[in-house]
Amino acid sequence: MARLLAIILLILALVATAAAHDLSGRPPTKPVAHHSTSAVDPAMLRQGGDTILDATVIDPPYSGAGTTVGYTDDYDEECPYTQSTSPDVVYSFTSDLARVLDIDMYGSTYDTKIYVYDQSLTLIACNDDYYPDYVSRLEQVAIMGGVEYYLVIDGYGGDAGDYVLNIVEHEPCVVDCPVGAVLEGEPPLVDGYVDNYNGGCNTEGADPPFQDVSWGTTFCGRSGWYLGPDGSQMRDTDWFRTTIPYEGFIEITVDAEAATYIFELGPQDCEVVAVLQQMTVGPCLEGTMTITGSPGSPVWWWAGPTTFDGQGEYDYVAWIAPYG
Repeated sequence: MARLLAIILLILALVATAAAHDLSGRPPTKPVAHHSTSAVDPAMLRQGGDTILDATVIDPPYSGAGTTVGYTDDYDEECPYTQSTSPDVVYSFTSDLARVLDIDMYGSTYDTKIYVYDQSLTLIACNDDYYPDYVSRLEQVAIMGGVEYYLVIDGYGGDAGDYVLNIVEHEPCVVDCPVGAVLEGEPPLVDGYVDNYNGGCNTEGADPPFQDVSWGTTFCGRSGWYLGPDGSQMRDTDWFRTTIPYEGFIEITVDAEAATYIFELGPQDCEVVAVLQQMTVGPCLEGTMTITGSPGSPVWWWAGPTTFDGQGEYDYVAWIAPYG
């Protein structure tokens, strides 16, 4: 009886883990709402303006907090979800020099969406979900000197609530490929790309393309984002197979230029595959995952961006030990 209970608990844990992680390259469909609208807190300082015409002026770097409750729904953008009826607030800023900014809403209490317009109201950046709790973050927002920009804090669906806002200078991360490393070799992620290289279970067909990576090697990969053949936002997902060596385990250490998930996957069947364990690495922050198994048995593992919307490509490096 105890053994049966342990098996049931293991299955439930795997199901819960699978629900928390999406392995696909295309953004998932979100439910109508994830949070209830917060009640108005009179003690909360409403820092953002109601519209672009009365936007609150700030000077990045900037840290603040506020609420969208009680404001009106004036704006919406697709990144990748639309039809928001959430109230929004607006900030504006102008820099004397060209800069690159990171705009972070970590710590906000509702399903946020943020986007930036230039002074001609052209959209230059947008993010709906960055963190697992649906809170937003924009990275590497390039702004020009002498141009006024508008930052809109919005929500998904009709969600509203308290937000936290932090704007800092972007610190670039560069991960160099070591001499003698194995190169991924995937074609460039140009718009219209169809991932038939190492797309694993995300690639249509009877024989999913996995990339075999031997233990004892250093591997240099590249991931990122692109527009699919139908014009939809896509992220590159890399699927790998590695054989367990005679020690009965492998350690995969990874660093990346952007926030990247590393997943161990199982069971090894595309119809039911799920995440067995995961770690997040980058930018310029290493992580190590230990995978155990019978010597000679294959394991599946996965690398890809933590977000579905982004721009361009970035590099990552994986060290697969033990070394022969």
